[in-house]
Amino acid sequence: MSKLNSKSISINALAIALVCLSTMFLQFPIPLGYAHLGNCFILISGVFFGPVTGLLAGGIGSALADLLTGYPQWIIPTLIIKGIMGFAIGYIANHTGHTIHMFKIRTAIASVAGIIIMVIGYFIGGSILYGSIYTGATQIPGLVMEGIVGIILFYIVGSALQAAHLPKYIQRIYER
Repeated sequence: MSKLNSKSISINALAIALVCLSTMFLQFPIPLGYAHLGNCFILISGVFFGPVTGLLAGGIGSALADLLTGYPQWIIPTLIIKGIMGFAIGYIANHTGHTIHMFKIRTAIASVAGIIIMVIGYFIGGSILYGSIYTGATQIPGLVMEGIVGIILFYIVGSALQAAHLPKYIQRIYER
């Protein structure tokens, strides 16, 4: 999505809102923060719309959720970590912004790479914010579980969207 027009602005805004709301909807406490469902929609944004939308949805949507749910200390780390995560997912799975296939190896690699970026990023962020590698490491099991749940939900929701032929519709939007 390289053109700045009303379609791209609308898609990016919708993706940001979906990530923010899905992050806020169900939160489960883990050390230093919370687990949530937002990763599913970061994955969907990157895979279906490419790296720029993945970057914006992941970074801005997740940072807004931190702001609105009382985790202001995480806004900047989240903006960076989730932005990189969304960009990497979109670039690996769909750097062209056109062809979407849920069950390609690139999609699986992108999903796992995105979650690894998230876990490492929050480990580093937690270690810096709280001044201890050990404190940063306490969140790793919760983040891994959050990532696994995000990938599973991504494949469930993404498969339903693919079965509804959404990728073909998206391709037509880009061709106009």
